[in-house]
Amino acid sequence: MNEQYIDDAAIEAEVGQIRSLGVDTLRQRWRMTFGAIPPKGLTKNILARMIAYRIQEDAFGGLDGETSRLLGRLAQGQKPSELCRRLKPGTVLVREYEGTRHTVTVVADGFLWQDKTYSSLSFIARLITGTKWNGPRFFGLRSAGATEAEQIPAKAAPLERRRRSSVRASGPRVAP
Repeated sequence: MNEQYIDDAAIEAEVGQIRSLGVDTLRQRWRMTFGAIPPKGLTKNILARMIAYRIQEDAFGGLDGETSRLLGRLAQGQKPSELCRRLKPGTVLVREYEGTRHTVTVVADGFLWQDKTYSSLSFIARLITGTKWNGPRFFGLRSAGATEAEQIPAKAAPLERRRRSSVRASGPRVAP
C-alpha cells in the first residue's frame, strides 16, 4: 500500500501562514517554491495565491488532463466548445425528422446515436438529413442567427418543444 497521508490541518495552516507574509518574504518563498525569480508585476495578493495553490496542488494533486488542455486552449485565445461545457453526460436530445424520432445521448466522449459514439452533433445531423446542418441548431439548442448570449441554455429547455425537437436535461434515460 503506497498511500500517502495528507494532514489537511497542516496544509490549511501553511496556506494561512502564506497569507500573513510580507511581499519580500513572499518573493523568497516564490523562489523556493518555483525555483525562479517571481515576475515583477505580481502583487502581494497574487504571489500569495499562487504559492498557496502550489502548496495545495502538491498535497492534493493538480488539474486533470482535460482541464489542463482546456486552459491551454483558452490561454492561446481559442474559444471552448460551448456545447460541451453546457451539456452534461446523460442529457438526452430528441428530434423528430421526417416522421422518425432520433434520440442522442450526451456521453463523456461525445454523443451516442444508434449505438455509435460521434464527436459532433453536426455530423449526426448530417447523417440524419443527408445535408449539412448546424448540430446544436438541428437539435433545438440554438435558434437561427442567435448570438452566444441568445442561445437556448440546455437546462432551461427540458421537455419543451422547439421545431419538433426537445431537450431533456435530466439524467440518463431509462427505458420503461
